[in-house]
Amino acid sequence: MSVRFKFWGVRGSIPCPGPRAMKYGGNTACLELRFPEINRLIIIDAGSGLRELGNFIMANDFRRGPVHTDIFLSHTHWDHIMGFPFFTPIYVPGNVIRVHGPVSFADDSLEAIVGGQLTYRYFPVRQVELAARISYHELKEGVFDLGDGITLTTKYLNHPILCLGYRFEYRGKSVCTAYDTEPFRNLFCTDLQDPAYDEGMAAEGELVSAEQNAALEKFFAGADLLVHDTQYTMAEYKAKFIGWGHSSFEHAVAAATRAEVKALALFHHDPTRTDQQIEAMAEQYCAPSLNGPKIFFAREGMEIEL
Repeated sequence: MSVRFKFWGVRGSIPCPGPRAMKYGGNTACLELRFPEINRLIIIDAGSGLRELGNFIMANDFRRGPVHTDIFLSHTHWDHIMGFPFFTPIYVPGNVIRVHGPVSFADDSLEAIVGGQLTYRYFPVRQVELAARISYHELKEGVFDLGDGITLTTKYLNHPILCLGYRFEYRGKSVCTAYDTEPFRNLFCTDLQDPAYDEGMAAEGELVSAEQNAALEKFFAGADLLVHDTQYTMAEYKAKFIGWGHSSFEHAVAAATRAEVKALALFHHDPTRTDQQIEAMAEQYCAPSLNGPKIFFAREGMEIEL
């Protein structure tokens, strides 16, 4: 029994190809999850890395017949859906692609957001011209039976738009994603000298943020692999990026350690971060620990077998 996992895109915000990103890669979020013994393929996010994954699928999986796959989107920010128009399987008759994800605005369906990239306004091919059978399924927080013994648990994260973390479980193995997200915090005024301060509201804000952070750690507790947002250092986060919806290395490592995660992949690298900088950070954040998870920086092309 095995579950196989591969990173096809590990960057956040925007693709950043070039000589400074040769080792860790410049494509945005795309993860491949395979269950070989039941012939299931699941894709998590459709960033620019989806293009190369699609080419791989057509060169390998398609030789055995039409491709059936599920794409789970963490959210619909462009760096997480921009690879969809370049995903070759959507142009091939017989292929079946099911797209799942959250929707932040009632007036915009998942199909309108993701498929809406395929209009003449943006792209030379329209969605109605796609040859594969594509369906769209809106997801909320909950537990879902995906069949063949695979269970999916979803958890709302802390991001400027509705965003889901995913936990896939199969025969005692679990893979979990927690991006794009930052720690929940008290949004009410806590300054006693501020005229807007309200003791009850401040206390309630502290309680709710603590509960949500605890719930997120419970969500990924004990995971064999956790892929966690780590776009910033703690110093960067506090100086400029609070409220942007991304976490620090320090927060992710501490949360994963408390939750007794077995392996932690540091993910969603800032597009300005060079290979050399990541290598230096690896010495700081990935040092072996007797009590914590195995920690590593996600790298494009990296494969893991659970």
